[in-house]
Amino acid sequence: MSLPEIVTRADWRSARAALLAKEKAATRARDALNAERRGLPMVEVDKEYVFEGGDGKATLLDLFEGCDQLVVYHFMFAPEWEAGCRSCSAFLDQIGHLAHLRARGTAFAAVSRAPYPKILPFKARMGWTLPWYSSYVSDFNADFEVTLEHEGEPVERPGLSCFLRDRERVFHTYSTYERGLDGIGSTTSLLDLTALGRQEPWEKPEGRATALGAPAGSEGVRYHDEYED
Repeated sequence: MSLPEIVTRADWRSARAALLAKEKAATRARDALNAERRGLPMVEVDKEYVFEGGDGKATLLDLFEGCDQLVVYHFMFAPEWEAGCRSCSAFLDQIGHLAHLRARGTAFAAVSRAPYPKILPFKARMGWTLPWYSSYVSDFNADFEVTLEHEGEPVERPGLSCFLRDRERVFHTYSTYERGLDGIGSTTSLLDLTALGRQEPWEKPEGRATALGAPAGSEGVRYHDEYED
């Protein structure tokens, strides 16, 4: 096994300082990319999708659970499979407490093509409590390009889509797939993909900071059982 070179503490500090300069440049570039993402246009979702969850039938608007934003993780679980995708399961394992997203007016849900009676026991096996819906009876997976046709057969791929609500109207703002999911899972990384972002005062474009009335920055962070509903 190849290991890092052994050096003195002084040499390590010098190498670390050089790398830190590149890390800071990457952070600034990421902030600029996030701002450009928030500047994307959006398209209204006027098709009525039907999902099935723990409370029965649901619409896409229902998945918002009263929030202004919705992040959907397209979990690979085909109707004929007996269990969900291992990689998708690892992704959901790293999702933090949803209270931190909800404090920024953002709901999170997983959606799969498998029928809900198949999803339910697997969800219990994994010990997850986050919302998970079946899109079995709708075109949702095909329309958002996570179930594709290959040689006449449906093929699943992982993805993530973001939606914004304006009263009863729902808009699709962003989607990413496969390698685009690398590094995503924390609350801030998920918010960075949404139209309203982290709602920090330093974010561009201006006018979206605390758009939902939540305190910005570290002042807005609470223990997850201390957020007001």
